[in-house]
Amino acid sequence: MSETQQGMFGARGTGDTSGYGGLVATAAATGSTERPFGGYFDQVADDLERAYPDFADAITRVVVDRGELTLHIKKDRLVEVARILRDKLLFEMCMGVSGVHYPERTGSELVAVYPLLSMTKNQRIRLEVATSDSDRHIPSVVDVWGGNNWHERETFDMFGIIFDGHPGLTRILMPDDWDGHPQRKDYPLGGIAVEYKGATTPAPSERRSYQ
Repeated sequence: MSETQQGMFGARGTGDTSGYGGLVATAAATGSTERPFGGYFDQVADDLERAYPDFADAITRVVVDRGELTLHIKKDRLVEVARILRDKLLFEMCMGVSGVHYPERTGSELVAVYPLLSMTKNQRIRLEVATSDSDRHIPSVVDVWGGNNWHERETFDMFGIIFDGHPGLTRILMPDDWDGHPQRKDYPLGGIAVEYKGATTPAPSERRSYQ
């Protein structure tokens, strides 16, 4: 007798036990935003162009969306842009790095997102760096912002992005011999008991339902 599994939040009949429920949201590709950007974003872009002569070659897009400025950077230019942002534009803190998986984007399936903070100027921007699923390498920025050490390890653990130059790129949540990267969209959603270091938690299909 077959059993119909449901998501944690009451999704039924989809086979999805994550609680996601089969929701599909389609987002249109965003091109570069035209000037003026508004607020301090124009000043940030101007200062970076002056400080970095290769701006036009290294920065593929400048996007302002939902009140945020995002610089899309070629991965081989990430470290030099990061140093200029830290030393010249005074973005002293990188608040970490998050991974994103877009399996439908051939050639740029994996993205690393870096939120930056200038405490001196009270300004925030984001960096995005894309790489392909067949070449998961992105340079580490630990030498620029040391606090990213554990964040890069977590993004490697969850998405499989390899941060070249990281001083000790090992898993941080999953066991060292774990197969796969649990936050990728091609990772099985149900029926696998997730094992964290020092603890276990049941698979989504075995957790209680919040109805």
